[in-house]
Amino acid sequence: MRPFVRGDIDGFFGLALDNLVQLLLIDALCRSPYVLGFSDELVRGTILPGAAISLVVGNLFYARQAMKLARETGRDDVCALPYGINTISLFAHVFLVMLPAKLAAEAAGAADPAQVAWQAGLLACFGSGLIELGGSFVAEKLRRITPRAALLSTLAGIALGFISLGFLFRTFSHPIVGLSTLAIVLLVYFGRVRFKGRLPGGLVAVVIGTALAWAIGLAPAGDAPVNSAGLMIPLPVIGDLFAALSQPGMLAAYFAVIVPMGLFNVVGSLQNLESAEAAGDRYPVVPSLAVNGAGSIVAAAFGSCFPTTIYIGHPGWKAMGARAGYSVLNAVFVTFVCLSGTLAWITWVVPVDAGMAIVLWIGVVITAQAFQVTPKAHAPAVVIGLLPGVAAWGAVMAKNGLRAAGMGNPERPFDETLVAAFSVSDTWIDGAFALEQGFIFTAMILATVTVLIIERKFTIAGIWLLAAALLSSVGLMHGYRWTMGDTVLEVFAPWNHPDRLGWAQGYLAMAVVMFLAPSVTEPDDVDHGA
Repeated sequence: MRPFVRGDIDGFFGLALDNLVQLLLIDALCRSPYVLGFSDELVRGTILPGAAISLVVGNLFYARQAMKLARETGRDDVCALPYGINTISLFAHVFLVMLPAKLAAEAAGAADPAQVAWQAGLLACFGSGLIELGGSFVAEKLRRITPRAALLSTLAGIALGFISLGFLFRTFSHPIVGLSTLAIVLLVYFGRVRFKGRLPGGLVAVVIGTALAWAIGLAPAGDAPVNSAGLMIPLPVIGDLFAALSQPGMLAAYFAVIVPMGLFNVVGSLQNLESAEAAGDRYPVVPSLAVNGAGSIVAAAFGSCFPTTIYIGHPGWKAMGARAGYSVLNAVFVTFVCLSGTLAWITWVVPVDAGMAIVLWIGVVITAQAFQVTPKAHAPAVVIGLLPGVAAWGAVMAKNGLRAAGMGNPERPFDETLVAAFSVSDTWIDGAFALEQGFIFTAMILATVTVLIIERKFTIAGIWLLAAALLSSVGLMHGYRWTMGDTVLEVFAPWNHPDRLGWAQGYLAMAVVMFLAPSVTEPDDVDHGA
């Protein structure tokens, strides 16, 4: 397999766009005076260069890994695992670690609250990396006992809600750009045609999308950047990391965020490995997840507060023709953007709308894969596994709507009264908020149980439900607490609020049904789904 092929250009545009969005979020949330209020020097001189180092580590490793697999198997169609910054962890570390740390430091009269918040973020990133690194040695056992339908349907729920529907909204919000580029992407990748002159479809979509965005006024966004470019050298910040580790109470304060995020990253990366295998590329679990965790540790060591992860979307990049080179190109691009200070210029010239059709297509491919590569009889389990991810996305949309309506602030904070207000319209928002918390675990367990029921392995299904009860009882699923403008996972919340043990009790009741099933039922081979 050649290190670079034409399809790597298409894959690069999609992956680079995804990473660019994460870098923009980091830049905006960290520098915003309404969120963290970090200085330009800290964000663009330390955090972004640190993020670049972590992304280079993973991108180059996974590209090399793909070339190695191609040599060992004698194939020329191996696609590298996509890799980047974890969006969920990004928001969790900003709003559940760094912002509370900043507010607490301000209340305590600290001389530099921003420094305290940044160090708390380094600690969270480092802890998440250690969990991912340790999880790499046990993840294969989990993979062997979990049906493919469960692993892939969980990803499909994320792809359908957070990727496909999210970008579909944006497509129809800006239809001239969105629908034009969507037509190009569907034509090339579903129609299996190519442009004359062998121009990559992704490149054509981005160029035309950018031109249309400038023509109708979507670009440029605001005034041209001023004094943003310049060489940024990444330097280790081991002293600050040790300061965070040695600060009394800091680890305990954010343990409830670090542990769930680390576990979610392990499970999510494992699901992405299964997705890659379903597309034809089987990668070893231990080194793949270990480097994933190492990337987060390197990020913290060089000043970034944001963990990295194996990305969702391998089947889509592979279908585009991407192989190993797109991962290398992404590493080069991210390094240039973060170390040259040109992030503001790139986003000023090329709007997100220009490439969103590629990301939308990736979401469609991932969702389709969950049905295409699982046994036909397991299709109901795929649907069950889709639901928690879509529900989590719906919960996010509901909270965004509330914030847009003027809630989620000191004057009108989120609280229990929202549940009663939503119930008037027969909307059980409490269930949506509960499903949002730990939805990766919920989706995987419910889909696995459904597969086991289809195969009449009722006792094993009962054991999985006992695991669900355990996770619910310690708050890694469903348990949440109210913050001013959000609902967030709270480990051990059920023990602090006994009325919230209902989810664990419900799973126990399901387990009892499964354990009794062999003695109180008999086979009925009538197809009730006909």
